[in-house]
Amino acid sequence: MAATRQLEINEKEAKLIELIRDLKFGEMRIVIQDGLAIRIEQITKSVKL
Repeated sequence: MAATRQLEINEKEAKLIELIRDLKFGEMRIVIQDGLAIRIEQITKSVKL
């Protein structure tokens, strides 16, 4: 039987998970500094010619 390990997440990590779950489809760029996500960028419009 494999042991499970519970992780503690900070406020920014919880917000990131929430944003990922709310995104129905698309792309997200995550900016990380010192091992922490500090900003995400979402593409709002893409036009295929």
